[in-house]
Amino acid sequence: MDQTSLLDIQHLFVQYPCGKEVLQDVSISLQKREIMCVIGESGSGKSTLLQTILRLPGKVEITRGEVLFAGQDLCALQGEALRRVRGKGIGMVFQEPGASLNPIRKIGVQFFETLRAHGPISRRQAAEKAHRLLSCLDLADPERILRSCPVQLSGGMNQRVAIALAMALEPAVLLADEPTSALDVTVQAQIVAELKKMRAQFGTSILVVTHNMSVVNQLADTVVVMVGGKIVEYGARDNVLGSPSHPYTQSLLAAVPKFERTCHAARCGSGCFGPEQFEVEVRHDQ
Repeated sequence: MDQTSLLDIQHLFVQYPCGKEVLQDVSISLQKREIMCVIGESGSGKSTLLQTILRLPGKVEITRGEVLFAGQDLCALQGEALRRVRGKGIGMVFQEPGASLNPIRKIGVQFFETLRAHGPISRRQAAEKAHRLLSCLDLADPERILRSCPVQLSGGMNQRVAIALAMALEPAVLLADEPTSALDVTVQAQIVAELKKMRAQFGTSILVVTHNMSVVNQLADTVVVMVGGKIVEYGARDNVLGSPSHPYTQSLLAAVPKFERTCHAARCGSGCFGPEQFEVEVRHDQ
């Protein structure tokens, strides 16, 4: 294991309870403060990789390989030892905020219950911490949000609340499963900015699963390309997006439409993944 890596996965093989193998010989290493994006078509094993890291019960079974977090073998952990890693060591932002937020309980209550589950804390202390995190995510009027239920908030607000809730325990690693899907393009850009802010302010390492190539270009330090449960390409963002070596990656990038963009007074036909293209690229992915 690299001494600077927080999450180290080596030669991982995973199957569903029915016996079907879904991940084959997967190896990645997430460094401190690194943002890694995993891309690939639906069914390629991206989300299963996140489920495996958290060892969510009943989802998948590890048949071979290692999942090391800060040098600790997660495959060997059970019960309370594994629960302490979930949330406090490794946080999770699900694709739908409804997977982590109770729709009929106030946001402030959910923050308090999350924090109390991992140590003694008063309601006032929990509220103060939640207020700070919501403010960091540029959510206006945090006090109103803490008094609200998720059903009273927009989808984009709920996704940012889910990110704040995942960060409440200050995990070293944040896993995010399609955090920008089902959001309008303006909110998608905001979520990307907030994830980068989390890394800058808290030093968090982030592993993101996404199908959105514009998000990858805006967010990633490192890109992992998966197909059929295998990694076919893995490297720095500029290398993978700029000079892909595997035919699948080449076809994946070729499928992204190229649009001319307006560069102030001039037209640029380069088709690059610049910020000016963020909106039109995301709309295509939707």
